[in-house]
Amino acid sequence: MNYHSTLHIGEREISLGAPAYFIADIASNHDGDLARAQDLIHLAREAGADAVKFQHFLAKDIVSDHGFRNLGGQMSHQEKWDKPVYQIYEQYEFNRSWNEALAETARGADVEFMTTPYDLAAVEEVDALVRAYKIGSGDITWPDFIQQVSQRGKPLFLATGAATLADVERAVAAVLKVNPQLGLMQCNTNYTGSLDNFRSVNLRVLESFRIHYPGMVLGLSDHTPGHSAVLGAIALGARVIEKHFTDDNHRNGPDHGFSMNPQTWREMVDRSRELEMALGDGIKRIEANETDTVIVQRRCLRLCRNLPAGTLLDATHLESLRPAPADSLPPYRLAEVLGRRLRVDKVAGETLWISDLAGKE
Repeated sequence: MNYHSTLHIGEREISLGAPAYFIADIASNHDGDLARAQDLIHLAREAGADAVKFQHFLAKDIVSDHGFRNLGGQMSHQEKWDKPVYQIYEQYEFNRSWNEALAETARGADVEFMTTPYDLAAVEEVDALVRAYKIGSGDITWPDFIQQVSQRGKPLFLATGAATLADVERAVAAVLKVNPQLGLMQCNTNYTGSLDNFRSVNLRVLESFRIHYPGMVLGLSDHTPGHSAVLGAIALGARVIEKHFTDDNHRNGPDHGFSMNPQTWREMVDRSRELEMALGDGIKRIEANETDTVIVQRRCLRLCRNLPAGTLLDATHLESLRPAPADSLPPYRLAEVLGRRLRVDKVAGETLWISDLAGKE
């Protein structure tokens, strides 16, 4: 199976050895206002986002009004919406006449402009303006569409919420048939923002993905409050992080409540960068900032009492105490010392050096 272990979006590298790539999903939080959408782009960039993402959908091409009106008691988080589902989708559609303006705003803010497309017309209209795509979890069972988006030859991030491994395998195969530039994202599609959702994020799926697709770029599309899940995902190897973004969690709209805001987003990015530094490379060694502590915290062999040259050393003559100057004898070398004679006079508390010792008799 052919796929890249490193993706590139513009000048940014996305790989296990690179910093996490943060996608601010503005989604429908523009509330139908172009100026507001542009402001959110700048706010996201200032908060540390690498990319801003919108969702190109039209109500008529994504939901069935009849279907939702007759769905019964299976509405999930949408049951709390104050209007029928179809009307909410109509209200928060992405106005496609904004494409150029938002792409230009993103360029001016030095942030990547991205989208999740929900129909092929959206792909045609926006393709010249984006350098990567995202496929939402809801379309993971639509391999024909996934493959057609993949054929654009750009990095594609695939969310896997509410999916089985068989669903993931099918969708991954659809991408890789035409495009090796895939980032696979664990996701949980409960959008209530409940703390109980942490029980269902299942970050260890990332470990399963790593085994199933060794070296593939992994990520997390997250809807839990705060950034605990994000930090855990990065520790497990995720290098693409997507969260919803707004300027005000109290605004009326389907996504504002569970979105990150400029303050929480900045906190998330800052803590993530600290975590990335802390993760290191996995090689156990004495680190550069520990060289002094090796001396002051370790023990070495020292004389318990004043002893003249010629003394045959036994265990009663020695003790292990801090500090341990460079090249002093650590306690684990005691057996090398016992039964040897001192070549020089030593005083109580003095460090014992290998040069102080004659050969064994």
